[in-house]
Amino acid sequence: MALVSRFAPPLALMGLIFYLSDQPDLSSGLGDWDLLLRKGAHMTEYALLWLLWLRALGWRAPVAAAVVAIAYAATDELHQSTVEGRHGTPVDVLIDAVGVALGWLAFRLRPAVLRRRRPRSTSAA
Repeated sequence: MALVSRFAPPLALMGLIFYLSDQPDLSSGLGDWDLLLRKGAHMTEYALLWLLWLRALGWRAPVAAAVVAIAYAATDELHQSTVEGRHGTPVDVLIDAVGVALGWLAFRLRPAVLRRRRPRSTSAA
């Protein structure tokens, strides 16, 4: 059960990303704002994907979590290139990677109150 609670969230987000990538048109009709909002959403979802993989793989595995998230971004762009009305680009992988980097940075700069504290062991030797 512990494996499910660790791995289900990132896999569920990956499923949602796949579903959204399979849609022929996600345009909101907001013009230039549409592009900005979609790219911001991409960065946010990949920052979250990195964080969920970090949790699943262990809090001391940020590089592995980044590799998984960015590799998924690349496969997502490949998938989009097969969907009518969509296209995949290396620039979008880069945007997703920026999201991973921003998530990592936010995690590193989080307030001390949110950091997991381990009690120090005192030895009476």
